[in-house]
Amino acid sequence: MPPSSSPPTVVTAAARTARRTAAHAPLGPGTLLWRHAADLRSLLPGAAAGLMQLMHPGIGAGVSEHSAFFDAPFDRIHRSVPQIWATILAPDGTDRARTIRDLHRAIGGVDEHARRYHALEPETFWWAHATFTWEIFKAAETFHPGTLTAEDHEQMYAETVTWYSRYGVSMRPVPADYASFQSKFWHICTKQLELTPAAARALEIARHGSETITILPVGGHRLDRAGRLVIERPLRLLTFGCLPTVVRQRFDIPWTPLDQAQFAALALANRQGYRMMPTGINHWALRSMLRYIGAHTRPHRYQPAA
Repeated sequence: MPPSSSPPTVVTAAARTARRTAAHAPLGPGTLLWRHAADLRSLLPGAAAGLMQLMHPGIGAGVSEHSAFFDAPFDRIHRSVPQIWATILAPDGTDRARTIRDLHRAIGGVDEHARRYHALEPETFWWAHATFTWEIFKAAETFHPGTLTAEDHEQMYAETVTWYSRYGVSMRPVPADYASFQSKFWHICTKQLELTPAAARALEIARHGSETITILPVGGHRLDRAGRLVIERPLRLLTFGCLPTVVRQRFDIPWTPLDQAQFAALALANRQGYRMMPTGINHWALRSMLRYIGAHTRPHRYQPAA
């Protein structure tokens, strides 16, 4: 059951204190996480994951104060996603993860409510990873024709723990198993997320679009305008449709029965359409897209596993 479904039982303080250490599992070509991350559909809930990151007080403040988010909000996605997916798929994934961690060492300060924050504060750094973990599970459960078994959920979750360990940061916030992850994720969505200035700006763009924002990492105005016309409506459906219901409700994000019907049709089209796409082409398309974006946003290009 994904975190966006009905609320699971919240873990008690005593249970959290006595919790087990999160289990690791091997991560490499052929593993569940690797296969799902290498699939184009793994990126479809990405805008919803990014929005939930911006709703975290520490991440929202860091993005507002240490990036050009308000002028070029998509640049953060272009810079981050190829590198983060490379921490799973690339042969040097662990080295990539340590580089990402080190880029966050100087990101800290005081937010608009006089609260101190730092990107490497354990719960803050884990939340960013948790949204990516949620994203891959959400993609598997929404856009793939098959269903993950209970054993698959535990196996892939254990692989995401290994993925997180590659960053070399504190493992203290990491829930012990998938059920604990669901509980903690839902609790944060319900109690801790807030409408930060960065999240408010992202919501405005998702609702109404913008003629002044570049969607593509490079390219002329015509190409970007064409891209905007093609993807704006589906992007809104994907962003708001993938969000956990509790997040839409807490922040009064408009979602009508017609929206739900169109989102369900979009999900069905993906489930059926990808049946006809050979796996090799699917994986090649994702690698090519990440390589293209990464080549224009980082000095070191994304290099997939052979």
